[in-house]
Amino acid sequence: MKNFFKSIGNYFKEFATALAKGDIGVKLSLFVMGAGYFARKQIINGLIMIALEAVFIIACVFYAAPNLAKFGTLGTVQFEQIFDPLTMTKTVNDYDNSFLILLNSIIALFIIVAFILVYIGNIKAVYRLQQRKEAGKHINTFVEDMKAMLNEKFHITLLTLPCIGIILMNVIPILVLIAVAFTNYDQQHMPPNALFTWVGWRNFTQLFTTSTTVTFGYSFGKILVWTLEWALLATFTTFIGGILMAQLINSKRTKLPKMWRTLFMVAIAVPQFVTLMLVRNFFADTGIVNTICSNIGLTSFLKSIGLVGSHLTYIPFLTSPGWAKVMIVLINIWVGIPYQMLIATGVLMNIPVDQLESARIDGANKFQIFCKITMPYILFITGPSLITDFVKNINNFNVIYLLTQDVYVTTDQLLANSNAKEVDLLVTWLFRLTNEYYNYKMASVIGIIVFVICAAFTLLTFTQMIKGNREEDFQ
Repeated sequence: MKNFFKSIGNYFKEFATALAKGDIGVKLSLFVMGAGYFARKQIINGLIMIALEAVFIIACVFYAAPNLAKFGTLGTVQFEQIFDPLTMTKTVNDYDNSFLILLNSIIALFIIVAFILVYIGNIKAVYRLQQRKEAGKHINTFVEDMKAMLNEKFHITLLTLPCIGIILMNVIPILVLIAVAFTNYDQQHMPPNALFTWVGWRNFTQLFTTSTTVTFGYSFGKILVWTLEWALLATFTTFIGGILMAQLINSKRTKLPKMWRTLFMVAIAVPQFVTLMLVRNFFADTGIVNTICSNIGLTSFLKSIGLVGSHLTYIPFLTSPGWAKVMIVLINIWVGIPYQMLIATGVLMNIPVDQLESARIDGANKFQIFCKITMPYILFITGPSLITDFVKNINNFNVIYLLTQDVYVTTDQLLANSNAKEVDLLVTWLFRLTNEYYNYKMASVIGIIVFVICAAFTLLTFTQMIKGNREEDFQ
């Protein structure tokens, strides 16, 4: 963080130096962006900067200004349809669309910030040209600059399109998500028929509030705990299961290892959503698994020991909170272990043989070798992947949603009041609020919370993981 603020300070310090020590060409660039280039006889570069400045001014006048003028209220003119009995037609007034105002305003602000950065960079660039001229160094022509973009500056050229894509597909939607969290955008305030407006921190307060009418605080607490439990269990079980399965298949005592490895890889070949939907049907209240359990007497036995309600004629694999959570974890093990097995197999093949041989010579048994050499090496190699898996499981939409959608119905009225279920993760709750109940404001708040949790966990764990240098331990 200290280096970040230092870099920002140096950035503006260089800009101030350029203004203070720059010649007339640099100073004129404050008003005409191409002036500094014209002074160095870089005519094409100068024309490009003037064209960029002209486009920005036009965009401000005809796009940014009209939207930013309404940004404070997000619109005041309500949608209206007026029926004209003379022409027998309906006319629509010139109404405001709150969402379009919000979106266009954020894009306009982004364009302004980007132009300011280009503007500052332009001043610094023409000042560097002045320094080169004063030092008697060669100043590139436009053709030479283009060749440089394909040679020593090729990394900039290569990253331009991906950076633009990230801005359009990631950065701007995230900014819109954050902005929506501070509005009352929901089913009662749905553009274009209705307007929504700013409400400040009210939605965040509501997320942690529990009352007779607002139960988001109760639901958020329960779902957050289950989300973290699920992420931990899903990550740990598939990780350890994959390692043990790889150890078993690669063992010299295992017969036909290629066949077993192929059978597990078949689970990867089948699309995950197909597997999950089939399994959901198998474990339904009237599914084939319940039929088998009833025929062999397992259902009656579970009733006798209190694991199944006496009024039920089936095992509620996916319709009872406790059973559903256990089944979700078990099914995820089946889906996730093959991936981890392949990763672990590749790591096991690269464990230094001399370390294993030295441990055997020193009298270490297989369990000791596994605990002292194999697991530390696997954790060292797959640590970043393990962190990624944990974050991925926090947002593991497919397993939860496809197994429980249209099957699980909550009996907890407090959860139902906030459109949540016991088996929901934060991400499935967010999806349900958005897709089924159009509560975009609370979905945006939950989205921000999920981002903060994932970002904080990732930063903390990666910081601890890269601390020090452990590579020599495995050389």
